[in-house]
Amino acid sequence: MKEQLADILDQVLRRNPGEREFHQAVREVFESLEPVLRKNPQYVDAAVLERLCEPERQIIFRVPWVDDSGRVQINRGFRVEYNSALGPFKGGLRFHPSVYLGIVKFLGFEQVFKNSLTGMPIGGGKGGSDFDPRGRSQGEVMRFCQSFMTELYRHLGEHTDVPAGDIGVGGREIGYLFGQYKRITNRWEAGVLTGKGLSWGGSLVRTEATGYGTVLFAERMLSTRGQSFDGRRVVVSGAGNVAQYAIQKAQQLGGHVVGCSDSTGYVLDERGIDLPLLQQVREAERLPVSVYAERRGATFVPGRRVWEVGAEVALPCATQNELDEDDAAALVRSGVLAVSEGANMPTTPAAVALLTEAGVLFAPGKAANAGGVATSALEMQQNASRDAWSFEYTEQRLAGIMHAIHDRCLTTADAYDAPGNYVVGANIAGFTKVADAMLALGVV
Repeated sequence: MKEQLADILDQVLRRNPGEREFHQAVREVFESLEPVLRKNPQYVDAAVLERLCEPERQIIFRVPWVDDSGRVQINRGFRVEYNSALGPFKGGLRFHPSVYLGIVKFLGFEQVFKNSLTGMPIGGGKGGSDFDPRGRSQGEVMRFCQSFMTELYRHLGEHTDVPAGDIGVGGREIGYLFGQYKRITNRWEAGVLTGKGLSWGGSLVRTEATGYGTVLFAERMLSTRGQSFDGRRVVVSGAGNVAQYAIQKAQQLGGHVVGCSDSTGYVLDERGIDLPLLQQVREAERLPVSVYAERRGATFVPGRRVWEVGAEVALPCATQNELDEDDAAALVRSGVLAVSEGANMPTTPAAVALLTEAGVLFAPGKAANAGGVATSALEMQQNASRDAWSFEYTEQRLAGIMHAIHDRCLTTADAYDAPGNYVVGANIAGFTKVADAMLALGVV
């Protein structure tokens, strides 16, 4: 079986040259699957893995737009509709200069397993552009989003593909995208995008969901060892949406959050992060965390990563491969108890191995950050029924989903002789649900 997995992986590497993040995501899942394939030869006979490594559809398109100076700009747009065995393609759009096909495919591949773990009827997809909204005016962002949707709209629909936000795509961008979709199609199809504004079809808790879910998963992990967030020293990477609401939920649970970061460096605030001030700096003024540190009287450390601060709970909430082996070693030396991924694949394979060997509770992003897409699915439910739920009820639903994902990962790991290994549990539980659906639907 190891040889078969190695052959399939070699095929993936050959067919997708240069896409290192995609290679990494596939390799990480494959490392968990040998006992599953041995127990379920039908997956091998039906070439489920080979099919799962090939997206159903990959769309690449030109996005022309005009900047405020009247110059024509050209960006590249992507949508990878990865797997729809469980439901319509579902996954965010990322606007960032680093976006290329390999990033989008890695994110789509991870999304398939993440969405499977939620238990909701949604498939996996991802998209975005190499457009950078930072430093752009409102008018420029609007014109870009309108051009982007002018091509993408033909591939979307509430029963086909339902995008949401990701890095660089927040409520502002979703609004512009939805407006252009409505303009072109002449349909108020609320279920075609999630992360919408509350006044026009959005869901309460959707903004908070990914950060909240990451912390709720970590809380559940800690409880397996009779521990909690109460009084724990916590550090968070990032300072965007996911990081902000991870900070908020950790503080609500009694955690003492002392650090956060952005691409310029990190803040150390021993008094505890002042979340309203951070939100004012980052969301309202769109300024770097160094401005927060200046106003707060906290320490700003340029060009370094927040993990060197040391903490009992670490929440990587920024981007892929941001926590490496050296960072993991520093966290272990500081006595870290749990690491819960709020971003997609933020911890390198070597760092995951080091943390696991040290006995640190480790939650992979496909499980720990599934709260965002789970609440997107709840938004779709509300849109379909023309309903709107209260914050308390929606948060209760989110907590129930996150606890169920945690428990499913834990019991699956136990069943495959890897007790306490959430990576193995998440990979196998996510895979088997999708694989069974693919078998049921035939060779399509």
